[in-house]
Amino acid sequence: MTTWLTIGILFTFAAIAFVIYRWGNIECVGVTPVRTFTFIAILFTSGLDVGLIMFPLTEFAGYADLAANPEYGFSNPLAIEFGFWAFLIWAFYFLTCFYFCVIEPRVKFFEIPVIKFINNLVIIGTCAFTAYLLLTNLPWYLPELGDGETIVSSFYLIVFVVIAAAVYSSTSIRFVRTLSLASTWLFLGLIAQMWAGAFMSADSGVGEFVTTFALIGDYFGNLHHFVLPLNDYHEFYLFWWFAWSIMIGQFTSRFVGGMKTYQVLVAMMVFPSIPIAIWFSVLYYYSANAIPTAGFYNLAMVVVGITFVINSLDSLIRLYTDNLNLTVQRFGKVRYITGNLVLMCGLTLLFSLDFLQIQWVGALAIALILGCFGYIMATKYRRVAEIERSPKENKIDFGKIELAS
Repeated sequence: MTTWLTIGILFTFAAIAFVIYRWGNIECVGVTPVRTFTFIAILFTSGLDVGLIMFPLTEFAGYADLAANPEYGFSNPLAIEFGFWAFLIWAFYFLTCFYFCVIEPRVKFFEIPVIKFINNLVIIGTCAFTAYLLLTNLPWYLPELGDGETIVSSFYLIVFVVIAAAVYSSTSIRFVRTLSLASTWLFLGLIAQMWAGAFMSADSGVGEFVTTFALIGDYFGNLHHFVLPLNDYHEFYLFWWFAWSIMIGQFTSRFVGGMKTYQVLVAMMVFPSIPIAIWFSVLYYYSANAIPTAGFYNLAMVVVGITFVINSLDSLIRLYTDNLNLTVQRFGKVRYITGNLVLMCGLTLLFSLDFLQIQWVGALAIALILGCFGYIMATKYRRVAEIERSPKENKIDFGKIELAS
């Protein structure tokens, strides 16, 4: 699996370099373009899930334990957490976003029946894994509902309601903009609240927080360490990012609103990384100074995490139901909601039973990426080589999303 992952990573970065060299200045326009801030909000909230909110506080100690994990000795826990979540790996999303916006309309690789089937397996599996992550993290953040370790019936109920809300919101793409912007502002509000709380709870000042934030700079000095897997846990993360990459690229590509290719790359790598860096710095400050988060802060993180899950699942459910023509228009709202609810709940339980693993899903995604390249080289090379612009039928009209169903 490690060799397969390494091949996928090296190919991805080589492809990104070629795209920037060959098409770096063309204007990218999706089928439902939105303004840049809305695009970034959709990207950020669709491209991340509950793990961003809930994982760091449970992971910093592991990255600091060099006796158990000496491979982390090259940097500090905050820089390592940032490296697992931000900047370089967002380039995965750029590559697939560009491909689906500019190249796929000419190639139609993902319309081949067997490819469409495999792609939707990846999407559905990753949807269920997102819900599973919420389920497994709730005991740590809401110990009041249990013993802090066991998944109790209350947590299953919470996840069921979250899945139901996401399925309902996926019935109309018009919910995407509202949900994405709301998720973004809630997340920024959470950062501000916990940042203020840290200064009220600890004898410190802004200067100490800036010192903490500066630790992330060590990531950029050790960027090469994060390209290939450091260990099994980093490998898990990288497979997870690959599992997301195709579907997030496919989903976000429809909303690109006229940025040039290199601007899309910069937007995808830089803008999401800024709030992630601030958020992780706040959490690391809590962790390093042993400031408790039990009670209000944990509850606030759960609320924002749930919003992220709803937003992510909404995007992915909408994507696979469109791909497979399992739409509201075809089946009606009741059958659409019931079918997707049963599917998502069932697969979430399979992940909780260790019957499924996200590494398998990520490996399938890498196979799709490499297969697409082979297909282009074998049958569509000339067609792709002639590309000089986005599909001409895609026009910059920011009112389209209001008319979308």
